[in-house]
Amino acid sequence: QVQLVESGGGLVQPGGSLRLSCAASGSIFSVDTMGWYRQAPGKERELVASILTNGNTNYAESVKGRCTISRDNAKNTVNLQMNSLKPEDTAVYYCQAIIARWGAKFNYWGQGTQVTVSS
Repeated sequence: QVQLVESGGGLVQPGGSLRLSCAASGSIFSVDTMGWYRQAPGKERELVASILTNGNTNYAESVKGRCTISRDNAKNTVNLQMNSLKPEDTAVYYCQAIIARWGAKFNYWGQGTQVTVSS
């Protein structure tokens, strides 16, 4: 059994900051790519940022320069620091991880955390 548990969402004013955190736990051999996705009402889920075990990162164009993804490989955690937040950043944010178990790799999702940017 593997769980991804997210924290850190909430309500913030435009221009504000939030830090999302996610921890993977359970029967894990290793964690490969970790990332954050988001889904706004009526829209498809989209990638926000991802990070490899070597620290290489990838960001959506809409958040470049405003968000920073980081991870702790020893703790199987991933964080997303979001600055200069805009109303269009409002969405449910999901943690994602590709995890190796029993000789195979599986894609896991967290339960989602709401981020609302509004004055």
